Amino acid sequence: MEGSMAIESEVFKSGMRRLAAGVSIITTTGLDGPRGLTATAVCSVSVAPPTLLCCVNRGSSAHDTIRAAGILAINFLAERDQDLATRFSGAETRESRFALGSWFTLATGSPILETALASFDCRVVSTIDGASHSIFFAEVIAVRTGAAVGPLLYFDGAYGGFAATETLPSGR
Repeated sequence: MEGSMAIESEVFKSGMRRLAAGVSIITTTGLDGPRGLTATAVCSVSVAPPTLLCCVNRGSSAHDTIRAAGILAINFLAERDQDLATRFSGAETRESRFALGSWFTLATGSPILETALASFDCRVVSTIDGASHSIFFAEVIAVRTGAAVGPLLYFDGAYGGFAATETLPSGR
């Protein structure tokens, strides 16, 4: 845009930390075994066909495996899964990341977390490069729902929970 000025990355990150977001672990598997990362940049795209998108930093240890394998799973975390979120967001090895929690597979072979609120097993149908990240559009081919317990949220650099203030009528 003509006349626009880019803002400093720290100012941008400070503003984005004010958006509360659900926490997911994105997993995949390839020739070198399972890979995974913690993510908040996940959302629904379409119900027909069921499609999600997730943004993955190209520097992530799971990025290249997702791109090469063309499969991924998105596991929505419960508040009780905070230790997993921390483990998958740090410098832990692949082996130590998957040593915590109970994992199984559905259709693609991507790891599914037993305690997840919901898990979506997907095949990547499109990828767009977006600055430092790849945006993976993933068609859902299998879903597993878990217990409807409190979700894990990320806000202002910390994990927390959710407390409903009212119940909305169905259909909203």
